[in-house]
Amino acid sequence: MTDAPDHDHIGLTDLFASRRYFRKFEAISGHLTRVAGAMEADGTLNRTEVKVLTRYVMALTFTFRALSMKYLLVGRDTGRFFGSLTIDIHESGFPAAPELMTMANDAQQAATHLANMPSEAALKDDMVRVIVGDRDIPTKLQFALSQRLYYQELLKGQLFWMQNDPDCIWLGDVSEDRRRFLLHWAVYDSQTNLPVVYLMEVEDSGSNALPKDQRRWPGVQAHLIAQSLGGLKLLTIARGFDEDFSDLHPKRLRRFHLGPMYSSAYTQQSGPLPKVLADAAAPEGQDWALAWTAEDLESERVVEERAGWFSNVEREVFALDPFAGRGADTGATRTERAIILPQRPFQVLAERNPPGFADVKKFVVGSGGRVLRY
Repeated sequence: MTDAPDHDHIGLTDLFASRRYFRKFEAISGHLTRVAGAMEADGTLNRTEVKVLTRYVMALTFTFRALSMKYLLVGRDTGRFFGSLTIDIHESGFPAAPELMTMANDAQQAATHLANMPSEAALKDDMVRVIVGDRDIPTKLQFALSQRLYYQELLKGQLFWMQNDPDCIWLGDVSEDRRRFLLHWAVYDSQTNLPVVYLMEVEDSGSNALPKDQRRWPGVQAHLIAQSLGGLKLLTIARGFDEDFSDLHPKRLRRFHLGPMYSSAYTQQSGPLPKVLADAAAPEGQDWALAWTAEDLESERVVEERAGWFSNVEREVFALDPFAGRGADTGATRTERAIILPQRPFQVLAERNPPGFADVKKFVVGSGGRVLRY
């Protein structure tokens, strides 16, 4: 996977623009957890799936919080060049993938950095002395404190990384010798600069339960991460898994592309949404929209194939989108698009009613942060 061209990336070098950007994503993350609740209420997701998706949304929140500490003093003279947050302004609105790569490297050394830095209390005491005694702005001390807070966030963990390895949740027993699990994992796609979450329901007919099987589980984790490429169709991923693991049977595979984020203040994207946001002329904090796409592939039936001379194996036959022959193109049973946006941009979107939005699920942030579905 390669990064997008450099002209699609910009650095947020203005202090106030940078802080507004982080505040915007912090608010959006909070709204997304409410969207997950609304999707549970309408039956789109069950309780377990909501918990999984909320976990990844919270991981994104922690990642943005760490980056906001790292770049807290961007644009100020700190006595040390430390760059600025690079975001993909074209079809993402999220940070560029190298930001997360650097963050992962910093996390490996966070404990060492913290051991060699003054404590929070010491830095704050020094800041007070500079303000009161020297009557000066303690910029360098503020920068030192911001970096300490950054490394502390990294040390807490539970962030969204470039690769978030598969985890396994037991869903119950299908029969005495067959168990059902939900596998979930996530990646940050370096081609699109977007977080992508995967959920796979599998039936396990192996002699040992999958998460306790020291032979199969590491291989499953490595296989799934290696296949987590945005350019691969779900059908390709599911068939490859089905063929490589004869006693694991993928019954359903879903992929959630979280984003793009649209904002008239930060992004330069195509399509009708940028015009909608511009026409809405919404106040700060309400000039955004976040889209996401959910792909879903379901097993339709099972067939048996010969494996060697004396045994057969189960193979899944997946249902593809029956409309206009699109299943072969999408590699999915169905694909749904959704969007969340504040009330004012939604009113403009409803008035304009641009082509292609009739089938898009719309979640609207109303007063008090309440999320309503239209």
